[in-house]
Amino acid sequence: MSTESTAGIDENGSDRQLQLGTSASAGRPGAVVDHPSRSDGFVRGAAGLIGGPLGDHAVALDRPAGREGRFWTAARIVLALVCLTLALHWVQKSPCQDGAWQNNVQYTRMCYTDVLALYYAEGLNEGKVPYADHPVEYPVLTGYFMGALGLPVHALGVDNPGINQGQWFYNLNALVLSALAVATVAVILSLRRRRPWDAALFALSPALVLTATVNWDLLAVGLAAFGLWAWARTRLDLAGVLLAGLAGVLLGLGGAAKLWPLFILGPILVLAVRAGRILHAVVSVGAAALTVVVVNLPVAIPYPESWGRFFDLNTTRPIDWGTLWYIGRYLDGRVSPSAPGDLGPFEWLNVHISTLNWVSYLLFGLACAGVAALALLAPRRPRLAQLAFLVVAAFLIFSKVWSQQFVLWLLPLAVLARPRWGAFLAWQVAEVCYFAAFYGELLGAATTRPVFPEGVFVLAASLRLITVAVLCGFVIRDILRPERDAVRDTYADDPDGGVLDGAEDAPWYQRWRHRPAAVDRPAEPVTA
Repeated sequence: MSTESTAGIDENGSDRQLQLGTSASAGRPGAVVDHPSRSDGFVRGAAGLIGGPLGDHAVALDRPAGREGRFWTAARIVLALVCLTLALHWVQKSPCQDGAWQNNVQYTRMCYTDVLALYYAEGLNEGKVPYADHPVEYPVLTGYFMGALGLPVHALGVDNPGINQGQWFYNLNALVLSALAVATVAVILSLRRRRPWDAALFALSPALVLTATVNWDLLAVGLAAFGLWAWARTRLDLAGVLLAGLAGVLLGLGGAAKLWPLFILGPILVLAVRAGRILHAVVSVGAAALTVVVVNLPVAIPYPESWGRFFDLNTTRPIDWGTLWYIGRYLDGRVSPSAPGDLGPFEWLNVHISTLNWVSYLLFGLACAGVAALALLAPRRPRLAQLAFLVVAAFLIFSKVWSQQFVLWLLPLAVLARPRWGAFLAWQVAEVCYFAAFYGELLGAATTRPVFPEGVFVLAASLRLITVAVLCGFVIRDILRPERDAVRDTYADDPDGGVLDGAEDAPWYQRWRHRPAAVDRPAEPVTA
């Protein structure tokens, strides 16, 4: 934590000293707001193009959090920016909204979206109820969401045959998913009241422009963000325990939509063990497990085959495009050519899918064990967002499926874990390159005429994987050297930690890490 004091002016005009990070309460009046043009090296350098960093006498823009006294505060600017980003996304997807995908327009304009395609593929245009009348390839909360929006559109189309049901369905989904994206930004702003410009990383993300409504991933992103918000409000009282339960419910709902929000529970549990705050973590894990069961039972019991389609599909699915395993398949035979008819190691795994599944699970499990060890061995207890980012990133790196829109899973966690613009933008450039290469690959598959050599797509996939791995490396470095953590330059400990924020390590942990050195005993006299 930085110990530098920053001069400020109170409401009466008197000088006072405000020390950054002196309180664990985020957004407390009197806490100085961080400005990236001063604190972030990349932004500070780029600011030279527009006149340089914010000046020392720019009092109107440098007031304590909660005392801005003007309409266009940092938070409102960021919320306006995310609305602009989502509007640009809607325009980018507009060529595909009518569903008349002629001449591969969905690939040439890079506007394909599962939301529109699956309205017809899942039978929603015929009034079929998800799972009851048609198996759905997604976890149940996503299926519920599809039905809740799709069936009313179908009923409207029956009474009004002239409307384009697919377009209405897409636009309704885009509106709700965009609201969830705005809510996610609002959560980030709430968690980072002293660092409101961090949320601009999410709001201005090129990946958000390109993938916001490719699928329903923003549903899980929004629920996970609300779960983190609830956990950040936990305290050592009954209300805090109830909030821990609420956090578990929200993360459980997110896991019932897309599995990954459940992974956040692991870091919560490990950090709680180190801090000796087990009760709140157990309540969250239990509430999440109960929520997943309650949400799944109405489908799993009466429609077991439809409910199991998600698991069957993921169990039998071979290596998908753009993954670590796909890159390995491309390198098979190029790095070490084999005899005709022999399979390289990655191609062999693609044929033996059950083995591929277990290898993928094992590598992810080892990565999670490594993250847990890092949490216990780090010189200072890591922040929750840092560990959550590492776990979800490890899942994507070792998974056999890494769809283009999965970047949305990492966006809020990356912002909360490491709000540095340079590495973040490098990762976003890699995601944009992958997005373009992916649609080139789709167009080549649709026309049987390759748009570019396969190596171009593999290079783009490799850049995406490498930049995510580099981000993980930076987060790990910040954990091992907490003085380099940008968030801890502004906050005393962990603004997302809730009951963990400011807590000392548990007595058992202190005894384990600080065992007294052995005392040298005088040598026994030698007797004849």
